Amino acid sequence: MAGQTEVLIVGAGPVGLTLANELARYGVAFRIVDQAAQRTDKSKALVLWSRTLELFDRAGYVDTFLAAGMKGHGAQITTGDETIAQISLDAIDSPYPYALMIPQSETERILEERLAKHGVTVERSVTLERFSEREGGFDAVLRKASGETETVPARWLAGCDGAHSTVRHGLGLAFEGTTEPSDWYLADGHISGLEPQDLLHIFWHKDGILAFFPIVGGRWRVVADVGPAQGEGRRPDPTLEDVQALMTARGSKAVITDPYWLASFRINERKVAHYGRGRAFLAGDAAHVHSPAGGQGMNTGMQDAFNLAWKLALVIRGICKPALLDSYSIERSAVGDMVLRNASRMTEAAVMRNPIAQGLRNAVARFALGFPQLQHHAANTLAEVDIAYPDSPLTAGKSHGGKGRKAGDRWRGSLPADDSTPRFIAIGPAEAVSGLQARFPQLIQAVPAKEAVDAGALSLVRPDGYVGFAGAASDGEAAAAYLQALAAQ
Repeated sequence: MAGQTEVLIVGAGPVGLTLANELARYGVAFRIVDQAAQRTDKSKALVLWSRTLELFDRAGYVDTFLAAGMKGHGAQITTGDETIAQISLDAIDSPYPYALMIPQSETERILEERLAKHGVTVERSVTLERFSEREGGFDAVLRKASGETETVPARWLAGCDGAHSTVRHGLGLAFEGTTEPSDWYLADGHISGLEPQDLLHIFWHKDGILAFFPIVGGRWRVVADVGPAQGEGRRPDPTLEDVQALMTARGSKAVITDPYWLASFRINERKVAHYGRGRAFLAGDAAHVHSPAGGQGMNTGMQDAFNLAWKLALVIRGICKPALLDSYSIERSAVGDMVLRNASRMTEAAVMRNPIAQGLRNAVARFALGFPQLQHHAANTLAEVDIAYPDSPLTAGKSHGGKGRKAGDRWRGSLPADDSTPRFIAIGPAEAVSGLQARFPQLIQAVPAKEAVDAGALSLVRPDGYVGFAGAASDGEAAAAYLQALAAQ
């Protein structure tokens, strides 16, 4: 039996790798295993949205992603004959007002190389065979490619192992939802004849949707629905000729060559009610899968990982009570419900085939997206910068200072650089925040107010950049009570 580790991470896709990098940054001991022999070479999830980029900025390495991707500045929706709407992402409320188009293969490369800088290697060709719960943790049985097994004691277990999650099955958590009754084609290749190249091109053709997503280097992702599902299994993967014929039939003059990837798929929409049990947690596709519409699946999973990491670190380091972790499922399940709902609505709109319904959809979209305010709201929703935790057990107090200062909201102002210890940031009058730091030195970083809007308020911003407590400058004792409820001692 191997020596005990604090956390066993099962799954080394983008979500597991994000969790691993955050735990490594916080000095938490862990192991990360994956049954695949190597990371993916497919483009898969293509978009890093603004909120995810902000979190990687806090972690200290967003520039690596920016250098490997390209900025998508908006989308245009047409019928093939006429333009329905053009949507700009340039006004997203973020320092990163765009969709960063980057293949998942590159995202995983960056995360794995970053992990290696911490001296951690993904243990590949290693499968979680089973696990059993015991007092204070789990015993996990791992099987290596050689057939050799190893029993690993772990205090905490993180299932980042995808839609067919062994961890989820082992916990007995239902993955409730449906498989949509339609077939889809996907192609990743070089495309000529699409301009501008920094926009997503969406064709709402009468025969179905055809969408183009820029990647890098002249490559694009093509996605199209090809009608009702036929039989139990998905359709055979398309040929390049199949994809080109469909593109032409749906009004595109673009030409695709040199395919990297051709596939057919069906859309599953499923989610667990609770993101774990006891000392075991689920994140990413192990907890929620949905339509690729909006490109939010991977981003939502990575944000699951950021949320879980700082809470695990504070509990493992003995700074906060274990009850802090109860907020993880409450917060992230609510976000998962929202993303699932939004993606489902976008898919339903895209696959309409009734001519009357299509005409109504087109008219409503043309009218609504003609208003800058609605465009702005839609862009912020896609970018996930509007995510908030108003109903979290970690949310307390009222707004004292306007937008972005309300309890539960994402903090809209600047924050000091993050470091190796996750801490709440106390922002407000110097005397008040210094007093909190003196009382809770491991939990608080004091930032005296520099802006007038913060001088009359007292805010506690969580390590992930959301406002936990919001009050007036005189609410120091209420803020201290908030922290005392979290603190282990």
